[in-house]
Amino acid sequence: MKWLGETKVTWLGHATVLIQTGKGTNILIDPFIEQNPKYPTDFQLPDQIHYCLLTHGHGDHTADAVTVAARHGATVVAIYELAAYMQAKGASQTIGMNLGGSVRLDDVTATMVEAKHSAGIQDEQGTHYVGVAAGYVLSVADGPVLYHAGDTAVFSDMKLIADLYHPQLAMLPIGGHFTMGPSEAAMAAKLLSPKAILPLHFGTFPPLKGTPEELAKLIGPEVFVVRVEPGRALTSGN
Repeated sequence: MKWLGETKVTWLGHATVLIQTGKGTNILIDPFIEQNPKYPTDFQLPDQIHYCLLTHGHGDHTADAVTVAARHGATVVAIYELAAYMQAKGASQTIGMNLGGSVRLDDVTATMVEAKHSAGIQDEQGTHYVGVAAGYVLSVADGPVLYHAGDTAVFSDMKLIADLYHPQLAMLPIGGHFTMGPSEAAMAAKLLSPKAILPLHFGTFPPLKGTPEELAKLIGPEVFVVRVEPGRALTSGN
């Protein structure tokens, strides 16, 4: 994947992804570590995580956000209400944003885009409203455009994401049950027209039955479906 340039993308199981740019910016999306059965036990995060991006409030996407913020000095980026919740829980540096907005994260422009999913967060006091579900388009300066869809169904406005931002790598949930499965992800691929798809949110728990092999059969050779073990980075040399 030469178009990645100096950017590294590492899937860490479920929907957790580490992005490292050639200029040294480290971005962790949806940190689900301690309770994630697919997290690679021999993998160590960089000492510095500059930004921790959250797509929505569910525990399998936010469970370790405050811990990552404290241990690695990360600024938590999320939809406004979720950012405020994380700050109340102990994340000292947050950036709240909303759908359609963009923020500059050093050499990366992060644009928050729509997702179709529920988004509440649960704690010892019950379930809380923390905004709506979202995805992120990450435009790396002098590098690739990456799209992390978060948890979502397929929706026709993915075509707008393609037209506006032209993502080269689409990180899409494929497990089914709680998100789209392989057949819907194949339709998403047609709408987005990426060079490659990194499948997310599959195999972690029994209901998430979709597989990259199913997706690859449905898409055919037009788009490369990445099949990689958690912890192995995607680079320009893959």
